[in-house]
Amino acid sequence: MARVTIRAVHKHFGSTHVIRGVDIAIADGEFCVLVGPSGCGKSTLLRMIAGLEEIAEGEVSIGDTVVNRVPPKERDIAMVFQNYALYPHMTVRDNMSFALLLAKQPKSEIEQRVARAADILGLAPYLDRYPRQLSGGQRQRVAMGRAIVRNPQVFLFDEPLSNLDAKLRVQMRTEIKELHQRLKTTSIYVTHDQIEAMTMADKIVVMKDGVVEQIGDPLTLYDQPANTFVASFIGSPAMNLIPGVARRTGSAAGSAAHVAFDGDVTLAIPTSAHAADGQQVFYGIRPEHCSLASASGLPAEVIVVEPTGADTQLYCRVNGREVTATIRDRTECRPGDRVVLSPDLARAHLFDAASGKRLVA
Repeated sequence: MARVTIRAVHKHFGSTHVIRGVDIAIADGEFCVLVGPSGCGKSTLLRMIAGLEEIAEGEVSIGDTVVNRVPPKERDIAMVFQNYALYPHMTVRDNMSFALLLAKQPKSEIEQRVARAADILGLAPYLDRYPRQLSGGQRQRVAMGRAIVRNPQVFLFDEPLSNLDAKLRVQMRTEIKELHQRLKTTSIYVTHDQIEAMTMADKIVVMKDGVVEQIGDPLTLYDQPANTFVASFIGSPAMNLIPGVARRTGSAAGSAAHVAFDGDVTLAIPTSAHAADGQQVFYGIRPEHCSLASASGLPAEVIVVEPTGADTQLYCRVNGREVTATIRDRTECRPGDRVVLSPDLARAHLFDAASGKRLVA
């Protein structure tokens, strides 16, 4: 096991600057997830750690060693790919042991490592089968087993669950997290699925256009998003961002403040936020922090009602913008109804409209 440190790393593809001065420190034994939309640079960054892409500027260290010029095979890492990358003509046993054979490990050591990995992953009954005889989930387990037997310092996962169906993805992400808890090997995991990031990570790195937008544990990113991008990317359904103008009733620091919206609608400023009088802002409300009110709040028209059993999703329209509310209790709302949505002021957010940054008191 080893820590991984990324310092001021840049990457260019021709004239395109795809990684722009990224700094990340990943502790020994930590499960770090790189998350962001397609094209944000997360997979490129993972390949740079693996040695599959050259680094234009900056340093990548594994443990105390700068590995910029170290060949991939000498970095003591193991990578699990999206497409499994199994040898179709080899059995599960041979796929898992191949790297150890190339390293000229003793036969008894190879057998012991393969048996241990197969036991951890539930692959013992399939060791003599070929990849074509396995399900997608079983193939992904073989790919993970091939990584485990190498006993590397760092595991690298490149969207390993994207080829699986929804139910199997949930099962496999639980298995990967449990595997990490057992092995305690430093792991770096790339995904565009923020649910995977939230449920699996010790640390999340949110990326956009080759830049790190925010780093933190899942609940910190959820409760204290640094900007509108993180706020809308982390959380499902996404945070509602409603444009308005901050207004204050006086010049004193403690003067009352509210946000004015189109249609002569106002809401009190969130308890943790501060804005200047006349500042253009986005009022951020997570769907689960909206409740139905009888008086003050946001007047809304219900467009779609989605009962899920545990709660009900209300897709509404406020001043021409879509707003989602998650109602924990059963509701009799129907499309076309007029309702009033009231935010939890202790959990709402305020963002500067120009910069996108969260405004805090």
